Amino acid sequence: MAEISPARRAAFRILLTMERGHTHADDLLRGEAVNALSPADRNLTTALVLGVLRWQIVLDRQLKGLLKKPGAKLEPEALIALRLGAFQLLFLDRIPSHAAIGESVELVKQAGHRFASGMVNAVLRKMARPQDDTGSTDAANPNMRVDSAAAEAYPTWMMQRWAARYGEEAACAICRHGQAQAALSLCMEDAEVEAELVQSGIELAPGRLLAASRVVISGDVTATAAFREGRVRIQDEGSQLIAEIAAVAGAGLTENILDACAAPGGKTLLLAERNPRAHIVACESSPQRFAQMRDRLAARAGQIDFRLADAAALEERGAFDLALVDVPCSGTGTLGRNPEIRHRLRADDLPPHAERQQAILRAAIRATRPGGRVVYSTCSLEPEENQQVVTAILAESSSARQIPLEGAIELLNNDGILAPHAAEPLRACLTPDGALRLLPGALHTDGFFLALIDKIA
Repeated sequence: MAEISPARRAAFRILLTMERGHTHADDLLRGEAVNALSPADRNLTTALVLGVLRWQIVLDRQLKGLLKKPGAKLEPEALIALRLGAFQLLFLDRIPSHAAIGESVELVKQAGHRFASGMVNAVLRKMARPQDDTGSTDAANPNMRVDSAAAEAYPTWMMQRWAARYGEEAACAICRHGQAQAALSLCMEDAEVEAELVQSGIELAPGRLLAASRVVISGDVTATAAFREGRVRIQDEGSQLIAEIAAVAGAGLTENILDACAAPGGKTLLLAERNPRAHIVACESSPQRFAQMRDRLAARAGQIDFRLADAAALEERGAFDLALVDVPCSGTGTLGRNPEIRHRLRADDLPPHAERQQAILRAAIRATRPGGRVVYSTCSLEPEENQQVVTAILAESSSARQIPLEGAIELLNNDGILAPHAAEPLRACLTPDGALRLLPGALHTDGFFLALIDKIA
């Protein structure tokens, strides 16, 4: 039996699991099987899985043209092996073609589909160019490059709606950002953790939006004691910013805080750190995500009341000074980190999302006392989930109003929470309604939307 590298075997299993409609790439890439690999194999597994998912639409189009029967339905094992091999041939210049092809063929054989191995071998050999003297291979299609192909790696309906909403140039920038390796941003417990990470061999750079945030340049943060002990956490700067804005928007009001959709708990923890005397109710409706959040934030159990509850069904009225409503959404602002979303999401999924979001926001406003604040946020680029949700809920009642976020940005800047020169670019991201809209890559973050609501009666 021919040998298959641990990284390719792990990537094959993860992609096969996802092709069958189960779980998410991020969950599988953080699982025990991947964590047991060497750092090099773990990195290659991640690159293969995310690369195949990011470029799947392009890969399938290329592969279809090389099949004897382009319309034939392939077994999942053969399809995943073809995608893995094609991604390596087209996008990973340092991997020799014989390794990409040979191990893809062997993966199919060992998966019990020996009859399909000849087809996989023939198709990938058609795709590969002859090796050069260094043993590396380049793409059969010399035009297959990130800048020119990025837009083709997304469903047409997504690209069309982004172009119509944000313009052709911005839509292409969104696509390019989603095809590149996402930045690894850190949120740290205190300044001493940074020195500890550097001593552990982690190279860091300053954050672009937040003074306390750091971006990993090199090194494996997850292998450090600080990460295992929860003293440093991986969190996009845009996500950190949402919690910072919530904290400053509720300054002086925050004895009781509601985090309506709290898991995985990064924003909850930041709110707890910024408001050490506040009592926080953290709701989560998914039992699995709830258990993970409770375990992760166990050290804060005295301050945080963990509730396995649907935020849309909250019965409290006027009980909270501040509510953070970071609702479940389509996630189209995070397609670089969660590329599988583009293959699962459909345009007709958006109205049900919006109905759910409206129900949660309606309940959160009801649960907030007069004079309190509600922060509504998503990691979506879609207006149906963002301003349209806020507008619809505020139109129902005169008890709340949207207020511009420019004041919150000014407070963050004056308090030294923002990185130098970050305030002006953030102001440029404010919408006419005063909400904050971060498009992916515009400020080196994922895509986010945030609106501030004042409870007035």
